Amino acid sequence: MFLVFVSGRGWIVSLSLSMDLQDFLIRARVLRLYRQALRIAGRAPSSAKAELRQTIRQEMENNRNCNDKQRIRFLISEGLDKLKRLDEMLDMQGYR
Repeated sequence: MFLVFVSGRGWIVSLSLSMDLQDFLIRARVLRLYRQALRIAGRAPSSAKAELRQTIRQEMENNRNCNDKQRIRFLISEGLDKLKRLDEMLDMQGYR
């Protein structure tokens, strides 16, 4: 698929946006992890909520340009483990 648009100076720019099924599925997993992280962060105490959301966003931004599929899978797995521990900690502290 190609995306064609006109830039501010009147130039026509064409970008190839090819994404195979595996890329699509990995992207979906990353987005699901991000949404899940934000939902769990929403349960945190108000004093920690903003910092937790900023940390989640920063982690995503730090790895935004990663193209290594194996590394992305590792990061997803690591993120899910961290979220599970955070979720359990919030449950133990009574934040549901």
